[in-house]
Amino acid sequence: MQEKTHTMKTLRIICIAAVAVLLASCGNNAQKAKEAAEREQAIADSLARVEAAAKEATFEEFFASLPEEPVFDIITNLGVIKVKLYSQTPIHRKNFAKLAYTGFYDGVLFHRVINGFMIQGGDPNSKDPERMAEYGKGGPGYTLPAEFVPEYKHEKGALAAARLGDAANPLKESSGSQFYLVQNPESCAQLDGAYTVYGQTIEGLDVIDKIAAVQTNNRDLPLSPVRIKSVTLDPSCLQIDETPAE
Repeated sequence: MQEKTHTMKTLRIICIAAVAVLLASCGNNAQKAKEAAEREQAIADSLARVEAAAKEATFEEFFASLPEEPVFDIITNLGVIKVKLYSQTPIHRKNFAKLAYTGFYDGVLFHRVINGFMIQGGDPNSKDPERMAEYGKGGPGYTLPAEFVPEYKHEKGALAAARLGDAANPLKESSGSQFYLVQNPESCAQLDGAYTVYGQTIEGLDVIDKIAAVQTNNRDLPLSPVRIKSVTLDPSCLQIDETPAE
């Protein structure tokens, strides 16, 4: 009996030791997996920084090649709106060009449409239907200082920056990405000098009217999505080397 008890104790000790070794092994594996994941993340972050720096350098080259007042095509599922960016609003001009260049606008909606007033888009939240409650609140994470130019009015087709109201935004800083296009200049005239106008539609006023006429819900969101497929530099702005080949 004593021998049997001794044997049982020995087996128990062996089992406990085995479990301890197994747990230690699992702990080491978990730690190794964690360290490997951290290494992979560090590498990914480093690559992202390199790619961002390269893209920034490429954009600067791209921007330097643009005319003083470049034209961009806002390509939607209801047609194309061509907008010219004003030279006297350089901060907004460069920002819009960069967002277009990086594909920031690809897939966003015109999330606020008011017939007889304007159409508004540029919110990255609108790419995700599950974030519908947040439409109108998104952006690139920064704002832009106001650039009010007296001669730039809210005429039909004017391109202007959306922004928070005066109470929360006394400096009238613009949204980093959200913009609107004027459909009715009479109802938008009250916005002159309070919202930065930084461009003008030169083709596609009929598309603005078509978008403004769609059915919307009680939050001015179109019932059938009006989506910006992309914003691209108009071919008229591309520099073409016409030097004859030798």
